[in-house]
Amino acid sequence: MEHDHDQGLAHDLEALGKEAARQRRRIALAWLASAAGFGTMTLLGCGGGGGDNSSSGTAASGDTSTGNGTGTGTTTGTTTSSCSVIPEETNGPYPADGSNTANGSIANVLVQSGIVRSDIRSSFGGSSSTVAGGVPLTLNLKLVNASASCADLSGYAVYIWHCDREGRYSMYSSGVTDENYLRGVQVSASDGTLSFTTVFPACYSGRMPHIHVEVYASAATATAYTKALKTTQITFPTDVCNTVYNGASGYSASIANFSRISFSSDMVFSDGVTLEMATVTGDMTNGYAAALTIGIAA
Repeated sequence: MEHDHDQGLAHDLEALGKEAARQRRRIALAWLASAAGFGTMTLLGCGGGGGDNSSSGTAASGDTSTGNGTGTGTTTGTTTSSCSVIPEETNGPYPADGSNTANGSIANVLVQSGIVRSDIRSSFGGSSSTVAGGVPLTLNLKLVNASASCADLSGYAVYIWHCDREGRYSMYSSGVTDENYLRGVQVSASDGTLSFTTVFPACYSGRMPHIHVEVYASAATATAYTKALKTTQITFPTDVCNTVYNGASGYSASIANFSRISFSSDMVFSDGVTLEMATVTGDMTNGYAAALTIGIAA
């Protein structure tokens, strides 16, 4: 894989500067649309109970799922002020954030020109520009300061990455080592919101479906894992997962994998998922929108 280190993140920020105002309004409207069904606890990230520890359940196409858990996890985040800090989770084993190697060299997509983008479905830069297939998913996030009464965090950078519908991670997995799709960085608007366009991730063996997240103080510092303020993961309601895996093409391996795993047995989510469970709306025909408020101690 070619790595373009000459321009990197600073170049991307300059190129995106002219569109900042339009992006801010678009992101805010998208986040508000998917968050319309939030309850007070979910919107603010408040509480501290455990998550949903079930692994079964079905929903007809078009159903709306809130993802509010009722289990009894042991640790779900540190409460400071009136909302909670999202739990710290592992970034491995496929982060491409400078913390490990792929193809025999340090893998760090954060220094590649083109990483700052809202639509992460395609590969970019020196890769083959392949587009990842799957059910469309809009991920709407809101960053808040748990140390300051959930104040909006503006200008923070969020890096997300996840597997494709076959359960493969770009840059690492066989068949996609020359790709870098399903990875991207966005910067939060004045109200703390940001948005990604992606696809619903697969369920691969041994893990519940999830998206990885790293939060940085700014786009300028989003260059390596050592500068991340928070590393966490996002998951989805089981009924939505069942609907996607049993109804969409390309997810056939996820059906069996999902039947063998649960939140209570997952290595990351077994201690509770309340603060990491996205609220999901939409359907198979029009795609889904997932929303989550992420509290950090800024």
